[in-house]
Amino acid sequence: MAGLIEQAQWFFLGYFVLLQLGYIVLNLLSFGALRKYLESASVDHLGVVFSGLEPPITVVMAAYNEAATIVSSLRSLLQLNYPEFEIVVINDGSTDATLDILKREFRLVAYPETREPALQTRTVRGYYRSRLRPNLRVIDKENGGRADALNAGINIGESPLFCAIDADSILQRDSLFLVVQPLLNDPDVVAAGGTIRVANGCEVRDGFLAKVGLPRSPLALFQIVEYLRAFLFGRIGWNSINALLIISGAFGVFRRNVVVAAGGYDTVTLGEDMELTVRLHRILRAKGKPYRLTFVPDPVCWTEVPQDLRTLGRQRARWHRGLSESLWANRGLLASGGTVGWIAFPYAVIFEWLAPLVELAGYLFMAAAWALGAMLGPAFLAFLAAAIGMGVLVSVTALLLEEMTFHVYPRLRHFWLLLLVAVVENLGFRQLTTIWRLQGLFQWLFRRKAVWGEMKRSGAWQKSS
Repeated sequence: MAGLIEQAQWFFLGYFVLLQLGYIVLNLLSFGALRKYLESASVDHLGVVFSGLEPPITVVMAAYNEAATIVSSLRSLLQLNYPEFEIVVINDGSTDATLDILKREFRLVAYPETREPALQTRTVRGYYRSRLRPNLRVIDKENGGRADALNAGINIGESPLFCAIDADSILQRDSLFLVVQPLLNDPDVVAAGGTIRVANGCEVRDGFLAKVGLPRSPLALFQIVEYLRAFLFGRIGWNSINALLIISGAFGVFRRNVVVAAGGYDTVTLGEDMELTVRLHRILRAKGKPYRLTFVPDPVCWTEVPQDLRTLGRQRARWHRGLSESLWANRGLLASGGTVGWIAFPYAVIFEWLAPLVELAGYLFMAAAWALGAMLGPAFLAFLAAAIGMGVLVSVTALLLEEMTFHVYPRLRHFWLLLLVAVVENLGFRQLTTIWRLQGLFQWLFRRKAVWGEMKRSGAWQKSS
């Protein structure tokens, strides 16, 4: 029995050490890749200068009960600095005043759509054009979920590229121009994603980001550090070895023909953005064609995050269920070759998909072993150092990387507050997210009915003159 307990101790300690070492390696990869990117960007991005070769883009926005933010979000999109783009808003069976507000604010008129749909969707009830903005169209359809709505938007898109964004999001004016650059410079790039930042605490006025600030909500502050960790070293690190497994559904540009050929967004999975990214890897690798899915750090999309435990818990459970569905549906990618098949996919399975189960079991086992005297104090301290201490190191490093590069939060007190949050979030919040993620894993495992749940939005950060 004592031998079994000792083996379990080494297993959990080793798992947490390898998990945190993986984060540190990604951090180092990100630092080098980001420095190289910013050196080239300092020359390339002196100003937005259009070459005349930029292809038109269809911006596709799925909207469900977005009455609080839809107008401001659209005003932001309509002011994007890009030569030619259209916006397609899909009202996915909203039960609030979303469609009525769109009709009133943008003077929508119905028109007949004659194009044959390339992707199957729920029934479309009507198509509308704006009298005020010729490049704005709206689809009103039965509720089918975000993926189904995006597919409806792709169907009527008239551009070779489409950009999928969330209805509660605000793009900086040059973001579309910046995120499309990889697709212009390299014909092998089939998709590119940008950075997502937390809008809570900021001020958006008439579609423009007027002021960057920090929210008062502790939950929103924790998520700022999470997003920095996910985008500033996670995605940059994986991108540097061509092994990016997700392009965020809140802000990503795709070649329309490639996505349509792959079958569009999967309407069954809850993580349609990751599932599409992983499926594109699997399909394109099987075809043996050179391709790349990439991440660009400086185009920014600002989005509102949950500020109450119930909404946040549902979101994290949904994300992990989506991760489970995406990896399982595309398990053929495992060991299929390249860094994505040999490194990224196995890493995602071991240290992301199974992580909540192993982490929670590790916390409970180590605490019980120490309380019952089956573990020596130094061994327990070593476990805490691996599980919590190295987690603090990773979070703080991500924050320092942000300060050395983009420095989005301008005031010194912002830095010190986020530094405190980077430490505190490892002392309870990350363990709580582990429980939520475990719920998502069990929901997938036991085939519980998939439910999105409603995202509470305050819209308090959006102002009108």
